[in-house]
Amino acid sequence: MGTIKNFEDLEVWKMSGELVNLIYSDFRKCRDYTFKDQITRAGVSSMNNISEGFCRNSDAEFRNFLNISKGSTGEIKSMYYIAEDQNYVSSETAVDRRNRAQKLINGNSSLMKYLKSGK
Repeated sequence: MGTIKNFEDLEVWKMSGELVNLIYSDFRKCRDYTFKDQITRAGVSSMNNISEGFCRNSDAEFRNFLNISKGSTGEIKSMYYIAEDQNYVSSETAVDRRNRAQKLINGNSSLMKYLKSGK
């Protein structure tokens, strides 16, 4: 991996941005405001923890923030099961979003492993 100077260049940050935009789109008209607030907060948390961790002073801190991002992404994945069960989104949409969330979780895990290895 080459040296990345900006968090905007991280693939996991780009993936999280795509997912958070889909979340906002999927639930724009949702009238369950508690649910909508929770899933959008999880999406924003996932994305912002990647950028915040990148801007910290150490790989160990970055790994910690990536781990928090993973947790938020897991929450998103879980909430899409609820959204599907409550008919807030179609089954196809829920499956797509859960798959995207899992790819992001895997990407965060890979980056954490890379950072721990000392490059």
